[in-house]
Parts: sequence; structure tokens; C-alpha cells
Amino acid sequence: MTRIKPHFLNFIAIAVGTMIYGFGFVEFNMANHLAEGGVAGISLMGHFLLGIDPSISQFVLNIPLLIIGFTFLGRRMFLYTIWGIVSLSIWMFVFQRVNIFININHDTLIAALLAGVFAGTGIGIVFRFGGTTGGADIIAQLLQLKKGIQVGRTFFIFDTIVLTLSLTYISLEHMMYTLIASFVAAQVIGVVQNGGYTVRGMLIITDKHEEIAQTIIEEIGRSATYLHGEGAYSGKDKKVLYVVLNPSEIQEVKHILSKVDSNAFASVINVHEVIGDFSYPKSRFKIEKK
Repeated sequence: MTRIKPHFLNFIAIAVGTMIYGFGFVEFNMANHLAEGGVAGISLMGHFLLGIDPSISQFVLNIPLLIIGFTFLGRRMFLYTIWGIVSLSIWMFVFQRVNIFININHDTLIAALLAGVFAGTGIGIVFRFGGTTGGADIIAQLLQLKKGIQVGRTFFIFDTIVLTLSLTYISLEHMMYTLIASFVAAQVIGVVQNGGYTVRGMLIITDKHEEIAQTIIEEIGRSATYLHGEGAYSGKDKKVLYVVLNPSEIQEVKHILSKVDSNAFASVINVHEVIGDFSYPKSRFKIEKK
């Protein structure tokens, strides 16, 4: 059995991601009294209510979670998670002691937007290279494994509890700005994690599948795949055409369908990642008839 070894470049990338996240956390969240979800949010409460350094509390709070995660996280992810937690604590410690001044004219909205951008970029890089920053990530994966609870639901519940408790040290106004930061971070994480690369998948059910497939290949330069299906009502065998496209090419395929088969049924789906080339070589644009 082949063992997957952690890659040195991934450790560097995770360190860069935690550096970006740690910088935004200190310079925008802490400096402008903006809360945060997860364990980072709990460490902020400890800082403002008890004077505990968040770089220390963040690390300490993750230790029991790491012990729990050891039983079900894979070897590579476990090592990446340890590194993510340690490097984030180091960067938090460093940026609290390095005098960096960013003039935003005390504009809390700008602070919230920048906090979201830095958090989303940093966490997105960490996720993209197989790591986590611990905390809610471990809890979410454990509950999904043991109880079948969706990861997104766990994140929502955990963050809601932490943000609600954060009202003990911030005003409702600052909480609203925190929600803006959280929304921005969620959007940026998706973009960074997917490399800013978005594609669409299209499922097409038509009786003229060969003609449509050939037109897509010749006019757009995208390959297509036949999936075998069966009509639930008619009971007839059907060939379902599946094609992966850039978002700008969706309209072109719709135009092809309107010309070739206006009765065709098509469904457009989001594709988060494509592995391999989904284009059709220009030298093979013509389909040879058998």
C-alpha cells in the first residue's frame, strides 16, 4: 500500500496562509474590536475580558481537539493541522509585537472588509494545500464521522454560539460589522480554495445528442461525454450528454440547443474543481462517423 507523504511546499504554503490570516486577525479584528467565529473567536473573548494573549489561548484550546482528532484524521492532515495551529499562534504572537500602523481613518466598515479579505485569503490558502487551523474544523469532521451531521451545519452552530457570546465585550454595532467580515471571508475562501477558477457542468437530454455533441466540439472546442440514462416515465433508454464549460460558454451552448433541438432539456451545475483537460484538441475537432 502506497503511503502519501506530506509535501514540504505544502508546509510553506500553510505557513503563508496562516501569516495572512494572523495579520488580519491582529491588525483588523483585534485593533477594531471585531469578533471572530470558532476557536479564534473564543481567544478574542479571553483577550478582551481576561487579558489573555490570543496566540497562547488559541494554541492551548486546540490541544484537546488535536488529541481527539488524532483518532480519525489521516496522518498527512493531522501533521498539516498541527503545523497550521502552531504557525498561526506564532504569527499572532509576532504581529502583536511588531509595530505596524494601517491608517483606515477609524472606518469600521473598511476594517471589516479587510478583516474578511485577509481571513478568507489566509484560510483559503491553508485549505487549498490540505491543512486546517484546527478548532471547529476538527469538531465538524468528528460530528460528521460519528453522527452524520453536515460540516456546514456544525460550523454555523459553533460560530453562532461564539459570536453570540462575543456580545459580552463588543457592541451590537460591531457585531454587525463582524457579520460583514464573516460573509466576505466565506466568499474569498471559496475563490482562493478553487484557485479563482470556476467552471460549469451541463447535462443535456436530447434525441439529437450526436449532432449537438459534434456542434459543441466544432464551434466551442469542448469535449463531451455520453452518460446512459433511462426515462422514468417512458422507460426508454437515453443518452445524456455531459459537457464541462467556462461560464461564458454556457450561453453559446444554449444557442446551439435552440438551433438544433429546441425541445432539449438542459441542467447547469456548479463544478468546484476539474482535474485534467476538458478541452477538445483542435486537430480532432471533426468527429469521424463510423
